Amino acid sequence: MNAAMKLMLLAIVLSISSLARAADSPRQVIDLNPGWKFIREDVVNAEQAALDDSKWQNIDLPHTWNNLDGQDGGNNYYRGTGWYRLHLKYDPAWKGKALYLKFDAASIQATVYLNGHLCGEHLGSFGAFCFDVTDLDEKADNIIAVKVNNGPHPNVAPLSADFTFFGGIYRGVHLIVTNPLSISPRDDASSGVYVRQDQVDKDLAKLTVTVMARYTGTDKITPSARVEIIDSDGSVVASGTGQSDLPLGHDGSNPITVALSVPHPHLWNGRKDPHLYTARVSTLDGPTVTDTVEQSIGLRFFRVDPDKGFFLNGQPYRLYGVNRHQDHLDEGWAISLADHQLDFANMMEMGCTAVRLSHYQHAQEFYDLCDKGGMVAWAEIPIVNRVNVTDEFDDNASQQLRELIKQSYNHPSICFWSLSNELGNNGLKGKELDEERKHQIVLQTRLNAEAHQLDSTRLTTEANLTGLGKPLDQITDVFAINRYYGWYNGTPDQLAPELDKAHKVYPNRSVGISEYGAGASIFQHEANVKQPKPSGKWHPEEWQCIVHEQAWAAIKARPWIWGSFLWAEHDFASDYRNEGDHPGRNDKGLVTYDGKTKKDAFYFYKANWSTEPVIYITERRFTPRPVADAPVKIYSNCDSVELSVNGKSLGSATGSEVKVFLFDKVQLQPGENKLIATGTRDGKTYTDSCTIVFDEKATDGHPPATQPKK
Repeated sequence: MNAAMKLMLLAIVLSISSLARAADSPRQVIDLNPGWKFIREDVVNAEQAALDDSKWQNIDLPHTWNNLDGQDGGNNYYRGTGWYRLHLKYDPAWKGKALYLKFDAASIQATVYLNGHLCGEHLGSFGAFCFDVTDLDEKADNIIAVKVNNGPHPNVAPLSADFTFFGGIYRGVHLIVTNPLSISPRDDASSGVYVRQDQVDKDLAKLTVTVMARYTGTDKITPSARVEIIDSDGSVVASGTGQSDLPLGHDGSNPITVALSVPHPHLWNGRKDPHLYTARVSTLDGPTVTDTVEQSIGLRFFRVDPDKGFFLNGQPYRLYGVNRHQDHLDEGWAISLADHQLDFANMMEMGCTAVRLSHYQHAQEFYDLCDKGGMVAWAEIPIVNRVNVTDEFDDNASQQLRELIKQSYNHPSICFWSLSNELGNNGLKGKELDEERKHQIVLQTRLNAEAHQLDSTRLTTEANLTGLGKPLDQITDVFAINRYYGWYNGTPDQLAPELDKAHKVYPNRSVGISEYGAGASIFQHEANVKQPKPSGKWHPEEWQCIVHEQAWAAIKARPWIWGSFLWAEHDFASDYRNEGDHPGRNDKGLVTYDGKTKKDAFYFYKANWSTEPVIYITERRFTPRPVADAPVKIYSNCDSVELSVNGKSLGSATGSEVKVFLFDKVQLQPGENKLIATGTRDGKTYTDSCTIVFDEKATDGHPPATQPKK
């Protein structure tokens, strides 16, 4: 019997019964997050099983040691070594199984030991890594010891950045238990399954699924793989099998490819219709299913046009949204699923269609949210500001790119792999500067080629700060610019001509805007607001609104911009900063660091982007006010807005192109004033209200009752 007939018979056998349901998967994934011991210092022989750790701190993962000192300013947060230890009892059910220890992330350098023996080392703060720990002792108390160091490393990106480098095992840890033949958890700690969308349109989706099979048994086998594409109703819309080209011996691995076609696919169509299928993938030894992995996939096609912007499934689809950092107040990077969900809910409420996940690989849970919510994602590696001119740095950059792409390969939301942010912002001079600039081009060219080799279906990009016409802008498929007119330099009205200049300099390249914005304190307010100093303590909320109003007007009028991403979704820690109302904080977010307050600019974008009715009176936190005839500004996507003050109507106003309704010189009486805004949209009315106190003795600044705690 030839190989083709064997494969045909195998396919018939597999079609008789559905064996590899996720609930019936032979694989077991065990949460190892509870019950760790921790000490924030370097301890001699801490990897040894006999070490007494009874007096170490009891912690659960995720964990960081910088959740407080990394957010309070001074740039003096602890950057050094911490040790983690877990006592793991052997389960007899694991005998004869393959065991893998997977870390979702640890920052920056992690060295892992099992019972005093080195498992391996990982360099990089953001990617997952996985070690084979099949030799767990069946009789002893197994000790997993992890040495983590978040000190500066000359060959690990980022070398510098405008955010705190939180240390610790700040994402989860798992023990993966499989049969000797499995879908490899060790292929750069990915799922081991790669669903490549070779050709997709409304009539047909052609897919090639690569399954990384791994075998730890003693005999030689020739494994096969089965793939089913399952719709949301449970129906199988495509299936196929493939066989390894070569027999696998002990500790061997080999890719198995399966070609599939899905007729008339239900397309993943962004926020309009984020439809997902499930790819159920199994390895088999003969007719026996040995492992099963499921991956959510969305079938879509996209392109970018230099003159018309982004297209999704053949239709224009404007990409606008936010940049997002992964830390939260008093938690650092060690955040929960609820924190991820909160950030994502804010983006959805605002009406974002896209998110730039800056400046590093984010948690898989967040990419999952983007998939399910229809949010197009820009994913990025942490090449920020500068590079080191060494082979070791280049290799680590390639490793971090490989981890990002392979671990995130199947997420339909990701359309862009970003290779760098603001290269050239390095403070170097002379020969050293020239040498690094040359190497930046060499490294970017290398990474661009590697990204295309790993994934030919997505576009590469980068974020530029240092002017136009530079060689770096011409390496990636598309590129974008970071511009802070009205904050770090210039005035808000300079963004529009800068965008036109970029389009003129690169008429045949697609240009986006990757960062723009301004800082704001919800405690600082100013009548007749003026442009503040970004490094100063005074960041009035009103100025942030002016910057964003003018920026979005410029962006909206230029549909050729392939994507725009404001800075940022929420405030975040940057411990070297000493500005605004809190040291150690970048306050350009549209939501406060504690996640409790949405700034006025949040509602500006909600009025412009959301399909839900919006009406919002701005400057409600500016109370008491020192002026009686201040203007009242309202953000709304209603057709018209009426304002009444203390029960008296001031009439209706028609909004601007960017949904701003302005009532000039509204007279306030001494004491409390009740403001009610009423909007009309599609024959329905919507209202918002607030109370403003007028006190002629008041001044601009912190209202005494709401001054932030130091």
